[in-house]
Amino acid sequence: MDRPTTTSYTALHVFRLTECFMLTVRLSPKLEVRLNRLARRTGRSKAFYAKKAIAEFPDEQEDYLIAVARLEENLPPIPLAEVVKQLGLDG
Repeated sequence: MDRPTTTSYTALHVFRLTECFMLTVRLSPKLEVRLNRLARRTGRSKAFYAKKAIAEFPDEQEDYLIAVARLEENLPPIPLAEVVKQLGLDG
């Protein structure tokens, strides 16, 4: 069923298994329903999507903080062509 539960959470457990850590997070009932639906529709686990979201967040946040710092310091923007060249994406 896709009805949210009244209390939905995964307790926080952090321990080391070789090089993996287990993390438990609280989810709102609405988010739990969405995650359950996505997992069911795709045949992936909820853990797959949680790991994917957590893995992508630091990169996005770091990029955002770099952009904010450049704005605060009034640094000139970097043209896309220069970024492409610096990253070696120009072929």
